[in-house]
Amino acid sequence: MSTASHSLLIVDDSRMSRMMLSRLIADLRPDWRITEAASGNEALELIERDPPTLVSLDVNMPGMSGLEAAGRIRLHHPDVRIVICTANIQDYVRQAAEKAGVQFVSKPITPESVAHMVAFFEAE
Repeated sequence: MSTASHSLLIVDDSRMSRMMLSRLIADLRPDWRITEAASGNEALELIERDPPTLVSLDVNMPGMSGLEAAGRIRLHHPDVRIVICTANIQDYVRQAAEKAGVQFVSKPITPESVAHMVAFFEAE
């Protein structure tokens, strides 16, 4: 898959986290189209209108958790690559992410964690 075809949806209730992720990824992959959502429900609405190829989800958000959103995305869009990007590094979160078939990247958002995320997104 060529990087030019990627569209990334960043889902996090923290505006600062969304901005940091967006900026770091845009620095690494300026040709990716990046959109943002502040909640799982908003993400699902955006995905129904225009499914991205990649999704980054926070876990702890008001309303629907990132894990629940990941499950729903998987159900309707099995080809979307999903990363859970969260400060919640409890074992059950890692296990739930693994069970849902999504990659786990822990916060804080750093150039290293973003590079890890991009590498997963681009892996064949």
